[in-house]
Amino acid sequence: MPTFVARVQDARGAARKERIVADSLREARASLREKGLFVQELKQDDGLSLNFDLASIRDSFTKVTVKDKAVFSRQFAALVNAGVAMVRGLGVLSEQCQNPKLKKALLNVSSDVQQGVNLSDAMRKHPECFDNLYTSMIQAGEVGGVLDEVLNRLAKLLEDVARLQNQIKAAMSYPVTVGILAVLIFFGMVRFLLPIFANIFKEIGVELPAFTQFMMNISYFVQDIKNVIFALVVVGVAVFAFRQYYKTRVGRETVDRMMLKLPLFGDLIQKTATARFCRTFGALTRSGVPILTCLEIVRDTAGNQIIANAVDEARREIQTGGMISIALQKEQVFPLMAIQMISIGEETGELDKMLAKVADFYEDEVEQAVKALTSILEPIMIVVLGGMVGAILLAMYLPMFAVFEKLG
Repeated sequence: MPTFVARVQDARGAARKERIVADSLREARASLREKGLFVQELKQDDGLSLNFDLASIRDSFTKVTVKDKAVFSRQFAALVNAGVAMVRGLGVLSEQCQNPKLKKALLNVSSDVQQGVNLSDAMRKHPECFDNLYTSMIQAGEVGGVLDEVLNRLAKLLEDVARLQNQIKAAMSYPVTVGILAVLIFFGMVRFLLPIFANIFKEIGVELPAFTQFMMNISYFVQDIKNVIFALVVVGVAVFAFRQYYKTRVGRETVDRMMLKLPLFGDLIQKTATARFCRTFGALTRSGVPILTCLEIVRDTAGNQIIANAVDEARREIQTGGMISIALQKEQVFPLMAIQMISIGEETGELDKMLAKVADFYEDEVEQAVKALTSILEPIMIVVLGGMVGAILLAMYLPMFAVFEKLG
C-alpha cells in the first residue's frame, strides 16, 4: 500500500508531520481525522523527498513586513464589516496572500478559530507574524464587539509605521549607496591603478614621497588575498563582539544612550521614538486596552532601551497612582512639548486624542528632519568621495614633481 505524508495540527494547535499507510488519499485523510488531527497538507510519499522540508526553510527566511500586516488588516476589516464569517474571511485572505509565512499562519489561525479558539489567542501562537501589540488590540476588539473598527485602526497604525520607516530608509539609501561606491572606487584604484604608476616611477628611479609610499603600502596590503581575508575576519569578529555586547542590558543602554546623543541622528531618533510611542499608545488606549498593558506593549516596541526604561518607569508610576507625564519628564528622553501635551490629555481625560495629535506633529517633524538630514549628507558624501579619489590622484602625481625637478 502507498505511504502518505501529511502536515497536521492536533487539538492543542501544535503542528507536526505524520506518515500513514493507506489505500487511497481519501482513506488516509479519514484515518487522520479519526485520530483528532486537522489535516493541513496531504500528499503521497514518492520516495524522493529530502530529509528536510524546503517549504519550512523558505518560510524561515521570509519576513512578514509591516506592509503585509497593514494590507491584511485593511482587507480583513472590510470583510468583517461586510458580515463575512470570520473563518471564511481568513480562508479567502490566506488564499490570496503572497507571503508564504503569513499564509501558513493564517491557515493555522483559521483552523483554530474553526475549532472554537478566540481569534486573538489563535494569533498569539504566531508571534513572528502577530506581535503583542497586534494581538492585544484584536483581543480588545473581540471583547468590545468592534473588531472591524480595531482592524481599521491597526491598518492605519501599521501604515503610519511603514511610512515612517520608508522615510528613514529613503534618507539613508543615498549616503549608503555613495559610501559603497566610494569604497569600491578607492579599492579599485589602489588595487589596479597605483601599482602601474609605481612601476613607472621605479623604472625612472624616482624616490617616492612619504604619502605616496603610504598609499603604496595600502596597495601592497590589498593585493595579497590573505591580507584581505584577514581584514574581513577582523571586521566580522568586531561586528560579532559588538552584537554580543549589545545583547546585554548594560551594552544596550550604553549604545542606545550614545545613539540619542549623536549630532545628526540623535534628534531624528528621539523624534521617531516619540512619534511611535504616541501613535502606538494612542491606538491601544482608543481600542480599550488597559493602560498598564498599553505601557508594557509600548515598552517592548520602543526600539531604544533608554526610552523603554522611561516607559517602564511611567508604568510603575501609574501603578502607584502617579501620572504618565510626570514619570516621562523625570527620565528626560522625550521632548518637553510632547510631555506637556500628554499632561494636558491626562488632565482633560482625552489622552488618546492628545496622543494622536502629538504623533501627527512629530511624524511631520521626522519628515522635515529626514529632508534636512538628506540635504546635509549629500554634500558630505560628495566631499568624502572626492577626497578618496583625490588622495589616490595626489599619491600618483606627487612623484611627478620630483621627475620634473630632475628634468629641469
